[in-house]
Amino acid sequence: MTNKDQKHIEKTPRSLDAALRPADWREYVGQTGIKENLRILLTAAKGRNHQPEHVLLYGPPGLGKTTLANLMTKEIGASMRSTSGPAIERVGDLASILTNLSPGDVLFIDEIHRLNRTIEEVLYPAMEAGVLDIVIGKGPAARTVQLELPPFTLIAATTRISMLSAPLRSRFSGGTFRLNYYTDEEIAEILKRSADILGIAVDGATLMEIARRSRATPRTANYLLKRARDFADVNDEQLDLKTVKKALALLEIDELGLNQTDRDILTVVVEKFGGGPVGLKTIAAALSEEEATIEEVNEPYLMQIGLLERTPRGRAVTKKGHSHIGADLPHTQEKLL
Repeated sequence: MTNKDQKHIEKTPRSLDAALRPADWREYVGQTGIKENLRILLTAAKGRNHQPEHVLLYGPPGLGKTTLANLMTKEIGASMRSTSGPAIERVGDLASILTNLSPGDVLFIDEIHRLNRTIEEVLYPAMEAGVLDIVIGKGPAARTVQLELPPFTLIAATTRISMLSAPLRSRFSGGTFRLNYYTDEEIAEILKRSADILGIAVDGATLMEIARRSRATPRTANYLLKRARDFADVNDEQLDLKTVKKALALLEIDELGLNQTDRDILTVVVEKFGGGPVGLKTIAAALSEEEATIEEVNEPYLMQIGLLERTPRGRAVTKKGHSHIGADLPHTQEKLL
């Protein structure tokens, strides 16, 4: 990458984010099982000169669903039309997208769980039979017109697979794949590539420190790397382990990747409710936070690393959670544990 290209990327954040995305399968770290399954699916389809079957990707945000869709599209030499569930408000919106596809195109729908049921039903015949059923007119005079669609592959991504109807899920005949969280070593490898693209000189120990605090998510890791670089540039410091720790302290990201809200959840459960169990509504009220935010944004990671647990009676902070916030474990919990 030339200095001119580097300057252009740094002036354009959107281009910067795009530049950090893997451009081929060799650059895509992790998700080994999914990559192998997709390779077989795409290779077999190309060998038979068939359109690849529809694929559903799901998992927490920031794990690489959109990047996988781009790599699949590139692998079969197709063009990708991208949209999202919230952007498709009416049946006519989806009909317009489908009828404007060219043969062999890939249609990528992000956050597909946010499609309403009426629009979902339009997708059924499109995915299964390659046709679009349009109702013309109203009442007794209404009639259905069936339009043939060009061969296409639908790649859908969602963070809430449970919100998809069973009929829609069953039509992803190419496979449904769950993306998993990354290991610290995988995140460090991703960060090394990002640092090379950004032109940052940084050692392995520094990258591993960022990786440990990235919540096992590449998007978060790249965000922390960019903010650490900004901190180093503004303060005219070398981007080393000491500087990264200062930058992440300023962002209130601790050694486990917890932010201030995460720590507040643990603290309020321990200090006000004896470590739990306590209901989600009570925690949300105590923090003046929305229940959905705590349940969908904060809780999954706190549970993943063993600081919080869900019980039939509510949320409870674990022994590890008490230790992390420097609180003594209540005697009642000690007996239970």
